[in-house]
Amino acid sequence: MQAWQVHENGEPSEVMRLAEVERPTPADGQVLLRVRAANVNFPDALLCRGQYQVRPPLPFTPGVEICGETEDGRRVIANPALPHGGFAEYALADARALLPAPDSLDDAEAAALHVGYQTGWFALHRRARLEAGETLLVHAAAGGVGSAAVQLGKAAGATVIGVVGGAEKAAVARELGCDVVVDRRAEDVVAAVKEATGGRGADVIYDSVGGAAYAQSAKLVAFEGRIVVVGFASGTIPSPALNHALVKNYSILGLHWGLYNSKNPKLVLRCHEQLTELAARGAIKPLVSERVSLEGAAAAVQRVADGVTTGRIAVLPRKGAVA
Repeated sequence: MQAWQVHENGEPSEVMRLAEVERPTPADGQVLLRVRAANVNFPDALLCRGQYQVRPPLPFTPGVEICGETEDGRRVIANPALPHGGFAEYALADARALLPAPDSLDDAEAAALHVGYQTGWFALHRRARLEAGETLLVHAAAGGVGSAAVQLGKAAGATVIGVVGGAEKAAVARELGCDVVVDRRAEDVVAAVKEATGGRGADVIYDSVGGAAYAQSAKLVAFEGRIVVVGFASGTIPSPALNHALVKNYSILGLHWGLYNSKNPKLVLRCHEQLTELAARGAIKPLVSERVSLEGAAAAVQRVADGVTTGRIAVLPRKGAVA
């Protein structure tokens, strides 16, 4: 079969190589899946760089989120078991963690439903306890993780403010349903959000960026507000001033969604049931901005790493699937 492999750490476009390899053999508790679609995530770039919290042995195949097909023909969503990731014709996955792919979504959309939407659901509902009528601010609102949070916030009845970088991403954020869109390249984010909220700020802030975005979050969080930290796409990990959290009366919440797979897997299944129901009634729909062939995977991961994409890019291994 064909699979992308990383033999040394570095930038995705430089270290990912497409090769002919043996089909992987499942270990106990694993299943072999034919990859129908693999979604590109920022962690794929971190894996290539050797900067992710999980470091599979070299060589490995990246691709942490797929829609696959079991040997008996079931269409499922899975997180592949590294080092046999999803940017390949076949991948391995934990049999106990397979989730049914929603009938309302095609393969590319189903592949994009898992990590970003589970992260958003756990962040907004499990950690921040977002309530209808509250204001949610989403950094990088046009990206894969941010677009999911925007849709989930709207589905929960929140007023959603999206912060983006550039006019093209601003247009995407508006199409996603943001009530207010702030272009950080053309506007003062703090001033714009304070104006939009009458000086109150946001009840919940969803931050997958870190760095300067977190500094803005601390200035914009409302009384008894919650900042949910889900990642550091900027590459800069902030050091929060806890005295500021004390005097302003807000909470800083961390979310490592992957831990729930081992700490409380029943919650992951419950979340998937909620997401499936939301997708069935059209309240959420993954934004798949590009669908590329297997040969285009390395370039796609690099574009995600460079922060120039909107929504999700899906890799479709089957010949002719792009058309």
